[in-house]
Parts: sequence; C-alpha cells; structure tokens
Amino acid sequence: MCEYTAKDYKKGQPRWCPGCGDHFFLASLHKAMAEIGVAPHSIAVISGIGCSSRLPHYMNTYGMNTIHGRAAAIATGCKVANPQLAVWQVSGDGDGLAIRRNINLNMTLLNNRIYGLTKGQYSPTSPRGFVSKSSPYGTVEDPFRPAELCFGARGHFFARAVATDAAGTIDILKAAYNHKGASVCEILQNCVIFNNGTHDMVAKKEDRARNAIYLKHGEPMLFGENNEYGLVQEGFGLKVVKLGENGITEKDILVHNAHCEDNTLQLKLALMEGPDFPIALGVIRDVEAPTYDEAVEAQIAEVSAQKKYHNFEELLMTNDTWEVK
Repeated sequence: MCEYTAKDYKKGQPRWCPGCGDHFFLASLHKAMAEIGVAPHSIAVISGIGCSSRLPHYMNTYGMNTIHGRAAAIATGCKVANPQLAVWQVSGDGDGLAIRRNINLNMTLLNNRIYGLTKGQYSPTSPRGFVSKSSPYGTVEDPFRPAELCFGARGHFFARAVATDAAGTIDILKAAYNHKGASVCEILQNCVIFNNGTHDMVAKKEDRARNAIYLKHGEPMLFGENNEYGLVQEGFGLKVVKLGENGITEKDILVHNAHCEDNTLQLKLALMEGPDFPIALGVIRDVEAPTYDEAVEAQIAEVSAQKKYHNFEELLMTNDTWEVK
C-alpha cells in the first residue's frame, strides 16, 4: 500500500468563516484519510446543501454537491454502482437528517444547531426556545437528536466527536471506515457567526475532562479530570457516582460494550446531556450486520449465473429472430 499524507487529500482554499468548526473537521478528515491509506482516486465525498456541504470542493477525491436532503440517496447509488469506492457522505444538521439504508458508506453530520448558509434560521437540532431569525420568539418544538434517529432507524454504527478535538475526530473517522455497513459520525462544531458557543461545554480540552466521557469498548466508563467519576446502572437508567464515596470502586463501574446488539444501554449513553450527565464521545455503537450493497451485488451474481444471457445482444438472441430482406 502506498503511503499518503494529509496533503494528498487537500484541494482548494476553504471558504468558511474564520473560526468555523468545518475547518477543524476538514483538517481531521484529511489526516484520517492519510492514516487509513486509501488512494484519493478510490474515494468519493458526497454532500448536500449548506456550509458543511462545500467540503467536497476541498477534497482531492471524487466529489459531488447534491440537492438538499438527498446526499444519502446519491451516496447510496454511488456505492451500489461502484462497490470499490470508499464513500463518505458529509451533511449538516439541517441537510442530513433523512434517508437511511445499511449501505457501506460513511455519513458525517456536522452539527452546529443552526442553518448557517441561509443566514441563521433554526435547524432540526436547535434547542426548544432557541431565538433565531426564523424563530424570533423562540422555537416551540423539541429538537431532533441524531443518535435517536440513527438508533431508531436500526443503525449499527454511531460515534461522536468534537470538531476542535482532532485526535478524537480522527479516531472515530477511522473506526467508521473500518465498520462494514452504514456509519454515522456526529461532529459537534461551532458556528461563530450565527450560533457561537453552542457546544462550549466540550469545546476545550479542559472542559471535556469535566463535561464529557470518552467511551472505549471493553473499558470502564470513567470520566473527570482524574477519572474520579463513573457511570453505574440504577434501575432502568444511569447514575453518575464518585469513586471512593459510599464504597464505590472501579469494579462497580459499567464497562462499555460497543458491540452489543441490544442498543438499550448504548442509546442511553448517546442521549446523555449536561449538566447532570457527561456528553458521550467516541464510538458508542459498532455492531456487524449484512450490508445492502453486498446483498445486491451477490443477488445480481446469483441471478446472472442462472440466466442464458449476459448482455443485451445475447438477450435479443433468446427470442425468436427473423431477417427482413
């Protein structure tokens, strides 16, 4: 395998606002692709509409801007038509929350809780009561939660990272690539113009130590600046405990199982919110399952083997033929 650097995947000059989280994610994506090692000509990046969806223009790969809400459909067709391509779908929270199949492609959702390109309307992930240009008196509905939608659609891979955390972002992108099937990565990123500070709880490293938990398969769910807190099960829910208090030891702490087919606990982890619970980062769910594109490819091969024809000319010859003179 050839060795690549992040520079091999770079193209053009990004046209995002200074400080936009998209810059951080793009840099992490370049580095992740270099570490994965797939050739640029074997990659396709498909996006929809919005600020985040400009990203294919800055990738030295195949790429396509599609229409609003249809990135997943185009990415699905791309992967089914050419299974050899590594397909990455990049959408924003407004553009990306629709259409799912277990296609072997990588979906990234850059969630800044706002419509940025259209100048500051509230998005499907904006919190209740959020004041924006399209909701001057505050929104009157609860937001979509990407994890909930992914799990509800029987998703088999869900991970989350913060755009300003390059190492954490690269880790989940590599895990998403190695997952066989549809992967969904939610990237918490900032919009400095229309929704500045929306993820301040976890934007900085020191804040993540206090307000986030990095989940790793097979390891106890510990967090805090000195790993002094942990998660235990209480009834049908979760509870934050402190090691050393009330006789709590590390043996009492839940161990993360990203490969468990039953997603009950994984969903609870993905839906944790501050200030009572830490925000879950890392690979939350990673379960093997048959993929749609492989099933279609196998079906085509099986049906083709049973047919008497393998191209259009042979198909014509299977019927009665005559010559007109």
